[in-house]
Amino acid sequence: MTRVLLAEDDIAIAEPLARALRREGYEVEVRGDGQEALEEALRGVDLVVLDLGLPTLDGLEVCRQLRASGAQVPVLILTARADEVDTVVGLDAGADDYVTKPFRLAELLARARALLRRGASDPEPAAVLHIDTEARRAFFHGSELLLTGKEFALLSVLYREAGKVVSREQLMHEVWDTDWYGSTKTLDMHISVLRRKLGDDAAGPRYISTVRGVGFRLDLGGG
Repeated sequence: MTRVLLAEDDIAIAEPLARALRREGYEVEVRGDGQEALEEALRGVDLVVLDLGLPTLDGLEVCRQLRASGAQVPVLILTARADEVDTVVGLDAGADDYVTKPFRLAELLARARALLRRGASDPEPAAVLHIDTEARRAFFHGSELLLTGKEFALLSVLYREAGKVVSREQLMHEVWDTDWYGSTKTLDMHISVLRRKLGDDAAGPRYISTVRGVGFRLDLGGG
């Protein structure tokens, strides 16, 4: 049975969420303390649903220590922090995806299923990335990516121009329907999320490259 660790110290959130995960057929362990959550995760689970605001060790530190141990378990973070910088920090700490509170239960369960599917060992098809623009669905190594509307639009533009550098101005204009000026923090956040979902790793394949001072390039060869 698939084992899910739910690290959440708010009982009003933890109890109904644990029940929902169990209805999905998962075995659920609940921990309300960061240190206890880290120890449980290191004992071996299939997915960690991790609140950032935990006592003893906060969620970011739990995630960092988990990744430092070499554990590759997928991590879905829960955060009440709407600030984009905090979200990027969470992903840089090794999280695979995030949901902000208050969240829709159906969305959280869908993201959990997507992470579990991505973690499963499937035979690798020939196509690295396939985007069905009419159905608005994207597949990476045969597994469907769970993307928000903006993430899908951004990936679609990069996919259409694969191998070419796409400027920040073009991305802001096509995805956000606005002329670019000043900060592009929102664009950087979405690129960071896409990189995580594509499994980009500094030590391994990197599908989205930054071209300093210009924009981004999608390399389907994982260069």
